[in-house]
Amino acid sequence: MNKINLTSQRKAVLDVVRHSADHPTAADIMERLRQQGLHFAYGTVYNSLNYLTGAGLIRELKLGESASRYDARTDDHHHIVCRVCGRVDEVLTDLPDSWLEQVKQETGYRVEEAHVILEGVCLTCSKP
Repeated sequence: MNKINLTSQRKAVLDVVRHSADHPTAADIMERLRQQGLHFAYGTVYNSLNYLTGAGLIRELKLGESASRYDARTDDHHHIVCRVCGRVDEVLTDLPDSWLEQVKQETGYRVEEAHVILEGVCLTCSKP
């Protein structure tokens, strides 16, 4: 097992992601670091995010948007995205085994990891 090297910059970035309930983008993380009085270069933040993702401490979410979002939950789970406001929420419901078996039958693949992205309209945006 490789030793994890958490520099002070990486720890600060990790703390922001861990304390965020909204799956922040790199720009969101930069802003939150600035609000804490920390001023890191964009490259430092991006490199930290890449390192933390590679080390398995956070998850990078590519949700069809131009910017990746980051999640401190690294266990298998899914996400739902509001088509109106872009809000991202966790979906903790497991995929049915029958669905995974159908995928195997259709493709020949043994599914080892699944990340489903659902799209819809959140409660706030659906209110008249």
